Amino acid sequence: LTGAQDGSVRMFEWTRPQQLVCFRQAGNARVTRMYFNAQGNKCGVADGEGFLSIWQVNQTTSNPKPYLSWQCHSKTTSDFAFITSSSLVATSGQSTDNRNVCLWDTLVSSGNSLIHAFTCHDHGATVLQYAPKHQLLISGGRKGYICIFDIRQRQILFTFQAHESAVKALALDPSEDYFVTGSAE
Repeated sequence: LTGAQDGSVRMFEWTRPQQLVCFRQAGNARVTRMYFNAQGNKCGVADGEGFLSIWQVNQTTSNPKPYLSWQCHSKTTSDFAFITSSSLVATSGQSTDNRNVCLWDTLVSSGNSLIHAFTCHDHGATVLQYAPKHQLLISGGRKGYICIFDIRQRQILFTFQAHESAVKALALDPSEDYFVTGSAE
């Protein structure tokens, strides 16, 4: 799966030189993040205008429409994570009301899909990592802060400053004992 500054999203297969599917044409908002869900049957694309779009991967048409597309953040959606069986999605980004980390239910109507919004990260959340064993979300922000959320209780557990500049990367070890942060500096 490839995403570009011009907003295009294309899917390729290892053994074929041409694209299989073009999910989005050039001329859309820049792509900020893309992932497949754990089952590999859906892909999601976040963009610079705050939208998250999700497609079924096994499309037969050359330009399929997403089965779901919401504006999750008012300015930008920078990252997201599929939670559990992909019916729950977490997003990070920047919103004018500082609700910069959100939980969404993909099985309800778009007007009722926001489950919880966390007010955190002045100037926006840049990255997000899901820890499934502990049911935690870890987010990094533009000012170098890390927030850890309990998604079962829907509350912030910890906040601390890890860097002087924006957090650009988060990685979690498989046993969920440690996580690592990387910054713009």
